[in-house]
Amino acid sequence: MNIINNIKKGCITVITLLVLFTSCNKLNVDPVPVTVPTTPAGNTVAKVLAATPTDSLYYRLVIKSGILSATPATITDSSLRFTMFVPDNNAMKAFINAISGGAVPLNAPDAVFSGFITANIPVSSALPIVSYNIVPQALPTTSFPTAFPNLQYPTIFNPAPALSALLRLTTFPSKRGSITWVNNVPLSSADAVATNGIIHHTAAVVVPPSQYLWDRINTDPDMTYFKAAVQRADSGTGTLQAAMLNIGANLTVFVPTDSAMKAAITAQLTVALIAQGYAPATAAAAAAGLAATPDVFTNPAVAGSLTPTVVKGIVAYHILGIRVFTVNFPTTTTVVPTLIGGAPYPGVGLLATLAGPIAAAASVKGAGAYNTTPSNILLNPTPGTGKSDQLYLNGVIHKIDQALFPQ
Repeated sequence: MNIINNIKKGCITVITLLVLFTSCNKLNVDPVPVTVPTTPAGNTVAKVLAATPTDSLYYRLVIKSGILSATPATITDSSLRFTMFVPDNNAMKAFINAISGGAVPLNAPDAVFSGFITANIPVSSALPIVSYNIVPQALPTTSFPTAFPNLQYPTIFNPAPALSALLRLTTFPSKRGSITWVNNVPLSSADAVATNGIIHHTAAVVVPPSQYLWDRINTDPDMTYFKAAVQRADSGTGTLQAAMLNIGANLTVFVPTDSAMKAAITAQLTVALIAQGYAPATAAAAAAGLAATPDVFTNPAVAGSLTPTVVKGIVAYHILGIRVFTVNFPTTTTVVPTLIGGAPYPGVGLLATLAGPIAAAASVKGAGAYNTTPSNILLNPTPGTGKSDQLYLNGVIHKIDQALFPQ
């Protein structure tokens, strides 16, 4: 069978360096002095945080992290400059309520929440959260990037010091009009000035990722077709899975649900069978049988057409070499290159509709004839098991309801 015959063997420009080492996750940007507005001497971000009653719970987390007594000094050093993203007490209460499984009710006294932090959040959890929310330079919201895609800024958090002492996990401040975010979390207030930096308050706790993109794709029961496609692609020259396990990569992966991927493969197989002379009904039934499981990618009956190169083209067309949250999508359709390479293979069209600080709708459209309508991004902010804006060490995952094809 000559299946998916519009995706040619040359469609992958070998995945444009495959972004193996393109991420700024590897930048070593240490705290440097910059000019910030004058405040009373000694009012470091640490002291401003300690003196703000509505930040008392996060300050308790900062204490638990041990960063205040770190050597060399960080946020207590008035000669350096920092930006801190700080969830206020309301955000901290929602966070603790969630991680306690509801054992700490939202209406509990502040002392109960503070006690939970002291007794139940280990340093190994507190320090990554606090470190990930500190950028080693002063970033007032007037300097937040507004262009697409938004810029990334290294934090002081090194998630794998054994791998490299230079590693820094990055964060993504951005702005549109009067609305500001870090990653896809809106700021609730901003620009509290200290002697050595700036504090911005976040509407929720911004937790650093701890898993790779592949960790999710490998285990999600609704991503089995996409997983099988990656493995088929890599059975030729392996690169895709390695990129999704590379902490230096910086990717956005649009993952079709299993039903979406099955529908796309079934449609392609049906067209191919009809072209070979099968009656439409017969072709549709046969195609549905072939595509009934993810094993279609290794089925000998179609292996000659679903070659590793062809499947690599399909998978790479679902991946951007930048990290994009839905709140950063353009509000008019904008074509963005994918890892499939340049001309004659167009990128994908991104579009979002914002409702205040969140995306009310977001879509990505492939250029091929199969994609007559955009693929909807399934909006769901639930961490780990959600569908959109899922943050990982080396990128972001968005689930979509239709597979993408370049031709």
